[in-house]
Parts: sequence; structure tokens; C-alpha cells
Amino acid sequence: MQAERRDGMRTEIAIVGGGLAGSLAAAMLGRAGRDVVLIDPHAVYPPDFRCEKLEQGHLEVLRRTGLAGAVIRAATHADTLWIARFGRVVDKVPFHQYGLAYDRLVNTVRAEIPSSVRMLRTVAEAVEPDPVSPRVRLPGGGTVEARLVVLASGLNWNLREGLGIRRDLVSACHSVTVGFDLERADGLPFAFPGLQYNPERYDRGLAYLTLFRIGESMRANLFLYQPLRSPWLAQFRADPDAALRGLMPRLERLIGPYRVAGPVKVRPTDLHASHGIEKPGVVLAGDAFATPCPATGTGSLKVFTDVERLCNHHVPAWLATPGMGVEKIATFYADPVKRTCDAFSAAKAFDLRALSTGSGLVWSLRRWLRFYLRLARWNLRRTLRAPLAWTERAEVRGADAT
Repeated sequence: MQAERRDGMRTEIAIVGGGLAGSLAAAMLGRAGRDVVLIDPHAVYPPDFRCEKLEQGHLEVLRRTGLAGAVIRAATHADTLWIARFGRVVDKVPFHQYGLAYDRLVNTVRAEIPSSVRMLRTVAEAVEPDPVSPRVRLPGGGTVEARLVVLASGLNWNLREGLGIRRDLVSACHSVTVGFDLERADGLPFAFPGLQYNPERYDRGLAYLTLFRIGESMRANLFLYQPLRSPWLAQFRADPDAALRGLMPRLERLIGPYRVAGPVKVRPTDLHASHGIEKPGVVLAGDAFATPCPATGTGSLKVFTDVERLCNHHVPAWLATPGMGVEKIATFYADPVKRTCDAFSAAKAFDLRALSTGSGLVWSLRRWLRFYLRLARWNLRRTLRAPLAWTERAEVRGADAT
């Protein structure tokens, strides 16, 4: 990218925000030959505790952006997921996942932005909608005038409030994500490529613990439904090893002696509903449109879906004719693929919370049924594979004998 700063710039597309959504849009549109300006204060995206793992469904959408190859090369791949509860494995499933820190993900995407894209290392003070020439106002009186402004400013609400977009709080502190590194206390490697450990008890507000590799480190993401100032979170900050063993006493029996290594990061998530989003010349993408619950694993999927649909389908159609009125912008928000993804993410946020925290006989039966069904499938697959494995061993022994 070309880093520059000018007053009164003109461009075809101005992108506000250089996180995952903004950087992905800049790379796709720049590669498509569009005149693009990316506005973000960071030359290199800084460390940020957000998405740390991509899954196989995410990569299917990312491939349609043309950037999956670079991301895969930067990530740590695992092809099998162990699912466990009560200190025992209840399933091992073929499942492709890719671990990488969020800042590395964003910077990997940024490295794919062509040099034709201009970057302004500054913040946007305001966005002015207009059906012909929307503008982005910069500090010191500078402006960027475009045919389309893509607002990808993440959780920063100032610009959206300036546009008259209203937000309603749907679920305050809907979930809390805790991130940390885990290592074997005896120095040995962990035996599993990736692990999802489900709650031993459902009165602690725990969704699940996921363990996955980033480089040589075993990364842990713990998803909770607790207040940000809960006693357990305070205990975890003070003594993470004791707090984790108290929450999951049989985890050590499965993975071996362990200890929490490195800094503990905590991120709460509020869920909002936005209203009045249709503005001439301005479109919202990624978290600027809606914030997903990280526990569902749909955050990156929503970003990839938003940007892929916007850049591959809507922007080319919009720019083919003059003007950028709300009737054009509305087609993106009404996109059936986007709407399906949004609805799936929102429903899963509340379904997972209900499954993890619901009390009473019905919820208890649902959770036990899930547990025994997984265990039955796992035992059935092992039983079916056993004769094949025995036959293969017999063939090897026969070959050795001859």
C-alpha cells in the first residue's frame, strides 16, 4: 500500500477501518482494479485479543475472496478435533482448524493488498452520507471524497452515531472470552491436535474450553456466561491454575499435568441491534454492522461473508451505474446469503447460552443426550474400524513372514 496524507482526496471507494473486514475489502477491491483508499491509524495492526482460530467452514468462504492461501500459510493447521467431557474423550472427528493470532491474521491479509491502494494513517472524524459523493472527514479539516464509503470501523460507535444509526442493547455482557497459553508441567507435548472440553457441571456459566495450536504454543480460549466482575474471574486473574482446576477438575486426567503460561486476556461481548443503517453512499461491514458472540465461532464467518458478498457481487453492480442511493445500499443488507449467515449467528448465540446455562429437567436431559449420542458415535466408529485395523496388521505380519 502507498502511505500518504492529502487534503481533498478523491477516490472510487474509501474504506474506514483497517481491521479484518476493512483490510480484506481493501485487498479484494484493490486486486479487482478499483481505486481504493484505506483509512486507519496503524501501519501495522497491533496485538488485539479477538479471533484466534479459523475453522473449515470459514475457509470455504475465505477461498471465495482469493486470500485463503496466504492465511493458511500463516496459520497452524490441525485436521482432527478431540471432544471430551468428564476427563474422557467422547469423540474424535476429522475437523480442519487453523490457529493464528488476530493481529497476524489482519497483517497477513494486509500484505496481500496491492500497492495501488492508498493508505491514510489517520482516524476518521466523521462520515457524511451522500447519494453522489459521500465524504470522510479527517483531523485538521482534510476530506476524502468517494463514490462509496465502506464503514468497517469495528466496535467504534462514534462514526455510526454521527450517521444517526441507533443501537439497542440486546444482551449486555452476553459472554466473556478468556485467552491464555497452556503448557505441560512436565515439559512433554500434549497428545491431541485440538481439543474441545465441555463443562463437567452446568451451574458455573461455562460454555466450553477449546485448545488449539498457534505455532509451538497450545492456545486456550475459555468461553463463559458470567458477569465481568464475577468472583470466579477475579480468582482466575489471581491464580489461574487453581481456578481452572476448580472449574474442570478432571481435565488434568485427560491432558496431563498442566499450567497456565503467559498473560491472561479477558474480553466481554455485548450484543446490539442497529437501526437506521441504510445511508446513501455508505455501507457497513463486519462488526460495524453487528457484533457476534465469540463462543459460537461465527465471528470470522460473518466478516468473510459480508466482505465476500459486498466485494464480489454488490460493489461491481453498484459502480456500473451512477449514484449510490439507499436503494442500492439496501440490496446488500437484504442479500439472502448475508441474511442467512446473520440469522444463524444470532440464533446460535442464544441457543448456546441457553444450552450452557439452562436449568431444569429438560435442559439436563438435552445435555446428557448430546453427551451419550457423541459417545455412542465414537464407540461405533472405533468398533467399525477395529476389524479393518486387525486385517491390516495381519497383512503386515504375513508380509514380514514371507
